[in-house]
Amino acid sequence: MTIARVFLSGIAAQGHHGARAGEKDEPQDFVIDLDLEVDVAGDQIEATADYRGVSDAVRQVVTDGSFDLIEVMAAAVAERVLGFEHVMRVTAVVHKPNAARRLEIDGVAAAVTLPAGQA
Repeated sequence: MTIARVFLSGIAAQGHHGARAGEKDEPQDFVIDLDLEVDVAGDQIEATADYRGVSDAVRQVVTDGSFDLIEVMAAAVAERVLGFEHVMRVTAVVHKPNAARRLEIDGVAAAVTLPAGQA
């Protein structure tokens, strides 16, 4: 077994999230980056995490959920990703680009790290 870190970046999705009045009325853009620790059991595609499945699951959390805080969304994403075979630890970073523009700063993001057994 090999422990590897895998980075999935720029997973884009839209969802109805936000704590301020009216933020949930229209879908907003979100971008999620993942830092995964995976156990790699060999040199076959089945021997590591299913990156397509992980990306699809992340998008589903964003599109189907409704969160006031991106911190809570990041935790929900991390919990969902920990459910995938071979994933031992995950850091989920949720970016909310429109909030950054509104605040006239480069970015707004929240990160949550969970090891296996924490979800």
